[in-house]
Amino acid sequence: MSKKITPRDQNYSEWYLDIVKEAELAEHSAVKGCMVIKPYGYAIWEKMRDDLDRRFKETGHQNAYFPLFIPKSLFEAEEKNAEGFAKECAVVTHYRLKNDPNNKGKLIADPDSKLEEELIVRPTSEAVIWNTYKGWIQSYRDLPLLINQWANVVRWEMRTRLFLRTAEFLWQEGHTAHATKEEAIAETEQMLEVYADFAESILAIPVIKGIKTENERFAGAEETYCIEAMMQDGKALQAGTSHFLGQNFAKAFDVKFSNKENKLDYVWGTSWGVSTRLMGALVMSHSDDSGLVIPPRLAPIQVVIVPIYKGADSVSTLDEACLTLKKQLEAKGIIVKFDNRDTQTPGFKFAEWEMKGVPVRLALGLRDLENKTIEVARRDTKEKQSVASEGIAEYVNNLLAEIQENLYQKALERRTKMTYEVNSYDELKAVLEKGGFALAHWDGTGETEEKIKTETKATIRCIPLGNKQEEGKCIYSGKPSKERVVFAIAY
Repeated sequence: MSKKITPRDQNYSEWYLDIVKEAELAEHSAVKGCMVIKPYGYAIWEKMRDDLDRRFKETGHQNAYFPLFIPKSLFEAEEKNAEGFAKECAVVTHYRLKNDPNNKGKLIADPDSKLEEELIVRPTSEAVIWNTYKGWIQSYRDLPLLINQWANVVRWEMRTRLFLRTAEFLWQEGHTAHATKEEAIAETEQMLEVYADFAESILAIPVIKGIKTENERFAGAEETYCIEAMMQDGKALQAGTSHFLGQNFAKAFDVKFSNKENKLDYVWGTSWGVSTRLMGALVMSHSDDSGLVIPPRLAPIQVVIVPIYKGADSVSTLDEACLTLKKQLEAKGIIVKFDNRDTQTPGFKFAEWEMKGVPVRLALGLRDLENKTIEVARRDTKEKQSVASEGIAEYVNNLLAEIQENLYQKALERRTKMTYEVNSYDELKAVLEKGGFALAHWDGTGETEEKIKTETKATIRCIPLGNKQEEGKCIYSGKPSKERVVFAIAY
């Protein structure tokens, strides 16, 4: 490969960016703060998208698409939401360019094309969607309305990092409407469970399910549920959110329905989403100094077969054996790549597929054919062994399941090891200095939360669901507290 990865322990940020680049996941674009997702990176995102999309449809949701542009008046309708996103908005003011009379060859906005109303490039779609729902909902028979959108959004970030924080990113956003508060809360909690199960069973990333504090809540929501993941450096990454919107957006956009008693009432809403920052979570949860590591259930290529040619005479023999092996594996539902390029050496191929995180590599040469064996290398532990070719498909299938479980357990053990109960402010700062989650008592006030954030850069990641109740004192103010919350520095 073209570049050696910066050691993780030496510079975590450079290590991350090196893997994104060398594994050919994404690169910076000509637009500052935006990225080009390369084919291999997009293939992984497609696997995420397809698995989530299946889960959404299994829970009764349908996909739709709404406009990229939002009239400013609609965006302003829900004040908290507008205020929360105002600093990140890109705004369209004109619809045409013209030649600059003072600078030949350059273009300027045509003053005659100024829009009557400015358009916001969507940072989130609640405004345009709830305005649409007003025409879709009249009766309780129209509810629940369960809609999801796969789209791009724009949030004008000042400090960007590939996948983790970019001015434009891909995501899905669910927006649902319900007849009762109880139904909306049940929907919010259901989608949190969908996200958590996806993160743990597909991404092999253990997560903490919890509720955000008022300071960290989604703008316009009454409650924000979240899943929080720990990266290898001990920092937190918000891996998904599900919001109970109450009737806030229904009231802002006058979305009413006639209930079974024939009385008008505002509907109850939810919204929920995950984005391409999950790609960043994937990189930072499992990878090593040799490159990307992908859990088998997520891998666009689960097994790569590399023939070890010895002269032109061996090519047809080995190709035939490799293609037979490929069919055996595919019969088990395994996604296989046969790398028979004659432009690269086996060593180059080994390094490339290791960098790209393919879970299992099989190598086959003439001697292996004679011995009826195949060299099997697993990406997670880098172990290699010679395995009998008879029954190889079953062996590899079991190995993929083992790798998936191993990656999850390794991440879980790391999180357990790097999670600490702290009982003083100094202990909190010590944990943040070395990296990890700190379980600490907090007095429940936004003022204390903000002071801790200002002084340490740490935020309350969540109040865990099913939290143990215990008497204690806030680590900052000394005031009474009945439960611990999760503090961490986050991406």
